[in-house]
Amino acid sequence: MDDFIDRVMRNPVLNANTAVDEAHHPVSAAGFKYYVTEMVCWATGGPQTYTGRSMSESHKHLKITESERAAFCKDFDDTMAKFNVPEAEHKELFAIVESTKGDIVTPFSSV
Repeated sequence: MDDFIDRVMRNPVLNANTAVDEAHHPVSAAGFKYYVTEMVCWATGGPQTYTGRSMSESHKHLKITESERAAFCKDFDDTMAKFNVPEAEHKELFAIVESTKGDIVTPFSSV
């Protein structure tokens, strides 16, 4: 999560969205890492309970576009490649990311 969230926090495509950039300021990178780690542990069947807000509640005001989501997914793929995550696990984790798309990407914002 360290590598992935560090990439997301400094991604110029994501931070070009003023709402996303502003959302990064009140929460530390450590805070984001904690919630993302908690969510991944929960979503992959571990005993961890996710205590953060829903994906919809956390993202609806950010007006995230399809191209911003693609930049996020590239950061994800680059992190998986950096750590040589096996293909099966990469696909499993990406399926979890993909399952949240409808709660994150704003409809009609694919510009």
